[in-house]
Parts: sequence; structure tokens; C-alpha cells
Amino acid sequence: MASPIDREDRQPTVQTGVWIEEHDWLHRIFKSPENRSPKFRFPDLLGACVSLAVDSSDGQQRLVEYLETRLTQRDPKTERRSCDIWSAQFEQLMEAHRAAWNRFPNPMFEIDHITTGCVAIAMSLPDGQASVLRQARLNLLARAKARGVTTN
Repeated sequence: MASPIDREDRQPTVQTGVWIEEHDWLHRIFKSPENRSPKFRFPDLLGACVSLAVDSSDGQQRLVEYLETRLTQRDPKTERRSCDIWSAQFEQLMEAHRAAWNRFPNPMFEIDHITTGCVAIAMSLPDGQASVLRQARLNLLARAKARGVTTN
């Protein structure tokens, strides 16, 4: 049974969906020998992709371009996998979902579309896997700081 301290330290995650091709890429990073010390799990890896995609200066533009030109050409019945994501990065997804480019009269992309787009953007980076692992470390540090953990 978890102690009260363990329950308080646990960060909330939110479930979202990722299209199968992008999920498979995340799974390869998860299994990669470079993913060690600590071994990042799917909420970390997916959260890192979201941060990489939406935090960059041209992130929103790249995301919209991907959704409009690449994702729309794929079969909308493409299989998806459920994934958890840290709530901070889910909030970034929600900000993108509520953005003007995703409102009337423009077509509306769902959260799983935007999540998949973020992974696709990370996949397209020249050093995508290394960038995701680096960003996962930065996100972990940010969560620790948010809990009041000091780094010396």
C-alpha cells in the first residue's frame, strides 16, 4: 500500500491517443539503449514530443502545416494507441486545440491529431530520438522544481 507521501508526490497524467506509426516510434525510443538512467516511460516521451513541437519558435506553424498537409492525407480510420501524458504537456495540447487556427471557419483537429502531429515533428528532427530524451530530462527537472525540489 502506498504511503500518504507517495500519493502526494505522484504527478497526474491524462490519457490521449497517438496514431500507430508515431506510437511505434515512441516505443522504439522507450526500448532504445539510450533510454537509461533514468528510463523514461511513455508519459515522459510523449510529453517531450509535445514540448519540442509547441515550445519552439516555429512550432505552431510546423504543427499546423503537418496537420493540414500530411495528416489529412492519411486514412482517418488509422489505428491509434492510448498513451498517458503529464498534465503540464496535456495543457500545452489543449492550448493548441483552442488556438485560432483550430476554430471556425478552419477545420477542427482533435487532440489525438495534435498529439500525433507533435510526435511527427519530433520524428522529423535530425536528432529526433536524442532531442526527445534531452527534453524528457528538462521536463522532469521542471516537474521537480514545481514540487519545490531544489537542485544544488
